[in-house]
Amino acid sequence: MKSKYILEFAVFVCGAVVMVFELVGSRVIGPFLGTSLFVWTSLIGIILASLSLGYYLGGKQADKNASMSRLARIILLAAICIAITIGIKDVLLLFLQKNVGEIRIASVLASVILFMPASIYLGMVSPYAAKLKLSNLDSTGRTIGNLYALSTAGSIFGTLFAGFYLIPFFGTNKLLILLALILVAISIVLSLKTHIKSKVAVLLFLMMGLIAFNFLNTLLIKNGFIDIDTSYNRVFITDSKHEEKQLTIRRMGINNEGHSSMYLESDELVSEYAKSYHLIRHFYPNFKNCLMLGGAGYSFPKSYLETYPNAEIDVVEIDPKVTQLARDYFRLEDNPQLNIFHGDGRTYLNHSKKTYDIILGDAFNSSYSIPYQLTTQEAAQKMHDILSEEGIVILNIISSIEGDSGKFFRAEYATFKSVFPQLFVYPLRDSKNGNTIQNIFLIASKSKSKNYSFSNESPELDIRLKKFWRKEITSELPILTDDFAPVDYYIGAVQSQLSKSHMKNGLWSKVERFLDRL
Repeated sequence: MKSKYILEFAVFVCGAVVMVFELVGSRVIGPFLGTSLFVWTSLIGIILASLSLGYYLGGKQADKNASMSRLARIILLAAICIAITIGIKDVLLLFLQKNVGEIRIASVLASVILFMPASIYLGMVSPYAAKLKLSNLDSTGRTIGNLYALSTAGSIFGTLFAGFYLIPFFGTNKLLILLALILVAISIVLSLKTHIKSKVAVLLFLMMGLIAFNFLNTLLIKNGFIDIDTSYNRVFITDSKHEEKQLTIRRMGINNEGHSSMYLESDELVSEYAKSYHLIRHFYPNFKNCLMLGGAGYSFPKSYLETYPNAEIDVVEIDPKVTQLARDYFRLEDNPQLNIFHGDGRTYLNHSKKTYDIILGDAFNSSYSIPYQLTTQEAAQKMHDILSEEGIVILNIISSIEGDSGKFFRAEYATFKSVFPQLFVYPLRDSKNGNTIQNIFLIASKSKSKNYSFSNESPELDIRLKKFWRKEITSELPILTDDFAPVDYYIGAVQSQLSKSHMKNGLWSKVERFLDRL
């Protein structure tokens, strides 16, 4: 590369690194604090603030005594900050999850500590490079404009390349190491002789970290722990022993939320919430087909195929890699009665011409991030439109019924009530205390006239039917629409109350115990 283009190259690469760093940030924070609007707002806001501060500091420092070696040092410091982020991120995020119940505060603190230092140094690069590049006052505007255009072009390239290829291919930790290595390499290209000991030390540290991560990943995989980044999520798969049954339970967690589980030695459903979907045979005994929004490990679809061999089920799962993981680790097999569609559930509803007897929603099984586009009146109307005359919808929601932590559920209840003539509510664990946060099943019937009983010959179903909610559900909250759906705000109280219990009983606690055994 010609020396006169070194500055342009450095500006382009640093612009790309900033955006890759930001996108990877969502995967760093996601397993601990989720990927809600609050997390993205904090991450984007803090990085923009950091870049702004970097622009100011970079220009100020450049006016004092600009040199290529000092620019190289700035980029090296950015690499060191990313290396520090790699080392402290898990410990810090575990601490925030345990001790800071408010998700907005926790996500801001995480963004400031983990992503602000490196972003400030990366922000300093463009104004510093502009100072070095200026040689003629007549071309000042063009020179500065060209450099900032290159930085923006790098950011665009980094955004597309990271989202489409880098994150799914490398994963979080390896990609952070790669970013730091790239910055060290740029620093060396800009000034080979200055700070050579520091550069070698950082390179050695990063290479040792890469070797260590590869070794640890191999060890974890051999011992039943999988950590994979997909185009949509960070997915964990763990094995543990059921203490009473002495069976091995395999669990799939998506961004620290447990989404699927199965016994390795049995086809019996593990979770009570998955078993509750079998209420379909009470509310619509003669159903012929079913649509399920959300697949994950396909626990219920597999049970459905075994229990109802003459009925079809279509599953819409947004993440193709999750489906592949279900095939590899959760005994998902091809079946003529099973059709899998990869895409957003709302998009499928918008375009589906098929009529279903049953629609099951398992996309709300989260207390950190909920796809709002499936919560709205428009989505409920789409479900209503593709149901048969006596069709039903069953949605699984993590919430309470009453209190601040029940706002999302009550808003969703009001929303479906505006579309469906009959609604029923089944709290999975506690049907007496409306403030208990738990799995709550919202059952909506399209039929206006059908009378439903709350007893069944099946003892298992009969027990569930006896626990249905009998009290009035208030509807003081506005209906959710595509235009107005403050879902992340409503579930904030749920996040605060569950953050510590998730830490004690959730996926990451199993990871900690597993690492302790190693």
